[in-house]
Amino acid sequence: MNRFNRADVLRILHITPKQLSGWQRAGLVSDAESFSFFDLIQLKKVRDLRADKVRPAAIRESLEAMQRQVSGMDNPLLEATAHACGSRVTFRHQGRTVDPIDGQFMMDFEQSGTLLQANARNVKPIIQINTATELFQRGVALEDDPTTQKEAIAIYRRVLELDPNFAAAHINLGTLHYSAGEYAASERHYRKAIECDARYALAYFDLGNVLDETNRLSEAIRSYETALQLAPTYGDAHYNLALAYEKLKQPRKALQHWRAYVRLDANGPWTVHAKNQIKKIAAAETLKIVYRRTTQSS
Repeated sequence: MNRFNRADVLRILHITPKQLSGWQRAGLVSDAESFSFFDLIQLKKVRDLRADKVRPAAIRESLEAMQRQVSGMDNPLLEATAHACGSRVTFRHQGRTVDPIDGQFMMDFEQSGTLLQANARNVKPIIQINTATELFQRGVALEDDPTTQKEAIAIYRRVLELDPNFAAAHINLGTLHYSAGEYAASERHYRKAIECDARYALAYFDLGNVLDETNRLSEAIRSYETALQLAPTYGDAHYNLALAYEKLKQPRKALQHWRAYVRLDANGPWTVHAKNQIKKIAAAETLKIVYRRTTQSS
């Protein structure tokens, strides 16, 4: 893969040496003297966020929060679409926009949708795309826009032709097929991602979603549990496990995971539902205890 020196980066991105050094000190890009194509994309996104008055510390905080929100996501600036929202950063990922710091999903109004579509259509590589990694980033930029998802699928397939073990490409292809209701294809790609990287928690979580959707609850539970073994603080896996156990009419097991979800994500998008389920199950268990005591004494 091509490497770029500091002079190249400054020229291509139209930034100053002071800006580059500051972003490196803030931990927003590697502290190096040469840069990859990935680094260029990341620096461009940092530059755009700074142009919208988002402070480097706020960018870093949002990146760290997004990594906690989505287990298996190494670099949110490369694996999701970042936008400035006031003094913070929101991310568009798998068809949803989230503020990772407070865990809240956000509404995509028509104007915002138009902006996203324009961004996706106008994405152009800084240099010629030659590698699987570079192609993958092109696919990430296209997949959030429904009008360019077919192009994203074609790009991810090309990525896998170049590198059959590119686990993230399998994940993103699986998600696109899942969103289209093509569960067999989705499952195939999630399983391939696991073959490529057996410690990819997100792959097990996504596989669990497909298995749940196709009514293979026992298999789904095993997949969610594996995700939690790899990433014990994976709140969404606890949430989906709780739902699966409720479908199997095992409320006590569900209760364990509702409580874990609330501990991990006290202000998350589904916390109110989780708390209501905790109250509901606890009340039902109390009634059972009272009933047993009444029966035994009579």
